[in-house]
Amino acid sequence: MTSSYVSNPYRIQRRRTREVSVGDVAVGGHNPIRIQSMTIADTRDTQATANEVEQLVEAGCEIVRVTAPSIRDAENLREIKDELRRRGVRVPLVADIHFTPNAALIAAEIVEKVRVNPGNFADRKRFEVREYSDAEYAEEVVRVAERFRPLVLRCKERGVAMRIGTNHGSLSDRILNRYGDTPLGMVESALEFLDVCEDEGFYDLLFSMKASNARVAIHAYRLLVARLAERAGGGPSYPLHLGVTEAGDGEDGRIKSAIGIGALLEDGIGDTLRVSLTEDSVKEIPVAEALARRAEARWAEDAEAPDPAIELSVGFVPDPYSHSRRRTKPVSLGGLAVGGAEPVRVELDLGEVPDDAAGAAARLATSLAGLPGLECEGLLVHAEDSAALERVSPFAGALRELGLERPLALSVPHELVARVPAEAARVALPVRPRDPVELLAACSSELARSGHTLEWCLTGPLAILPDLVDRALRATSEGGATGFVLSVDSLRAVHATRILASRLRARGAGDVPIVLCHRRSGDELTGLISAAVDLGALLCDGIGDVLRLSGFAEPASGVDLAYRILQGARLRTTRTEYISCPSCGRTLFDLAKTTARIKEKTGHLKGVKIAVMGCIVNGPGEMADADFGYVGSGPGRVTLYVGKEIVARNLPEDQAPDRLVELVREQGRWIEGSESGGAERSGGTETLD
Repeated sequence: MTSSYVSNPYRIQRRRTREVSVGDVAVGGHNPIRIQSMTIADTRDTQATANEVEQLVEAGCEIVRVTAPSIRDAENLREIKDELRRRGVRVPLVADIHFTPNAALIAAEIVEKVRVNPGNFADRKRFEVREYSDAEYAEEVVRVAERFRPLVLRCKERGVAMRIGTNHGSLSDRILNRYGDTPLGMVESALEFLDVCEDEGFYDLLFSMKASNARVAIHAYRLLVARLAERAGGGPSYPLHLGVTEAGDGEDGRIKSAIGIGALLEDGIGDTLRVSLTEDSVKEIPVAEALARRAEARWAEDAEAPDPAIELSVGFVPDPYSHSRRRTKPVSLGGLAVGGAEPVRVELDLGEVPDDAAGAAARLATSLAGLPGLECEGLLVHAEDSAALERVSPFAGALRELGLERPLALSVPHELVARVPAEAARVALPVRPRDPVELLAACSSELARSGHTLEWCLTGPLAILPDLVDRALRATSEGGATGFVLSVDSLRAVHATRILASRLRARGAGDVPIVLCHRRSGDELTGLISAAVDLGALLCDGIGDVLRLSGFAEPASGVDLAYRILQGARLRTTRTEYISCPSCGRTLFDLAKTTARIKEKTGHLKGVKIAVMGCIVNGPGEMADADFGYVGSGPGRVTLYVGKEIVARNLPEDQAPDRLVELVREQGRWIEGSESGGAERSGGTETLD
């Protein structure tokens, strides 16, 4: 079915939005993607907060958010603003409001934008189960609307913008009881507030749908866009602020953010964004800028691109608003099962078959030995001529002698198909615009005879990919090959693979496994972001049975990155999962240092989810699927959770990490292992500027 969240999911086209002014900064419309962040200091500390704002602006931040948890905090926003003026710093300020409508009314007299959370502005979250009749529910909606209306009128009167920012972790009990802990509940929560705004003729609005689970965030934003499009009646709609909250720190925090934010940007969705890291907020800016500039370049390049000849009635997935992995038939690759119920496999593309078989195999073995618990499950090498083909068997033998008996895939030109050695479990063949079906069918027939599994590698612009899929399917059928997989080589990996998946569905071959390919390029940060977006966006849609990475000087780096992306997409858990919020003025302890301490103690606990939350705004909700929670409950005080249950309340901060370890032991989740170095394997606190 055609998805109303995007006009065409097979090409990049920026979503049409109205322009909203946040002070002197225009958001939406034809403006660039705006970069935001948030201060960490206590809002009542004027100098410390002003210092942070100034540093953020110098780093490239265009809009700065400051928390206002109380009336006194809201009142001090004026002092902060005056201090910034004295310093010559002009930047729009956003007041972040939770629980305190009166503070919001004060802040609206001072700042350029107010952010409200529908889940706790007038509702509360106590995890209470209650059945509402329709009449009772309607009464509650009216009550919340009347609580919210004064702020709407104040913002409208003063020309102050507003962000209606729903968080997955702080949906109210009322919403949870009716809609569940779902993207639909997130959207309905926001639309209740939109109804009030539109009733009062107030339209200077932005929206966000944040979650610590990138998949939930993607689906909630898509659903919101679809619902807003219905209300807009074909006209431009409200701008969106993008983010994945509680993403964590280090490489994993950047990957999770890039998956959630980047997937939306690939559909032209997003007008301003914040990358939420458990680090100094200045560290967020380079990551946000890299995501924004990548998206803007693609939007500009692809604005005039021709539409691929795709049947829009057959989507690339059955439902773009929820996650289900694409159902494929299993294929055997030299003893390794791919597709079906098997996990997404990880494969390395090593490039040309090495001249020095023994040396190359030894270097590969040494590199992979540094990844305890992470398995490189397949290898691909290229043989472009007869000389390279002769080196395949010696290389396979060298790998075998070192215990690296991985399924070996071999990429060859069509003319070498008949000479493929037995060591190749799979043969990868190109399908290009110039390749006739008769040639491809002959190759398929030869591989069916020799018993090799076939991989068709589609190569060409987006507009002709549907034809290439049809050729590959016809050649497979005519040649008699049974076990086969498909991949696509494209600089537009997300859209190219969507075309592949959609065409397969349309042709009754939707169960063919797909290999997702990525070649490393750019510097460390841009390379990380590109891989996370190109692979993670597709994984979150349930597409992909194998990840194949290439271009890594150190093979272990490619394998490690693949598993981090799989974990960020919630598909394979191979290390400790940390859900940790970014620091802000509400935080009741040093989040970065505390998270590092906890990682040092628990980083070896494969498959355990630990939430480290600075306060209770999103804590109990955002960590709802975590095994253990570490939540600030007062200055220097921590409350510990097992699941949603409080098990230790108001512990002194210096005792809490050790008590957390005791809880893990008591719950039978502890494994013995080296605690030192655990942070490194689980993402650590390293930063990539």
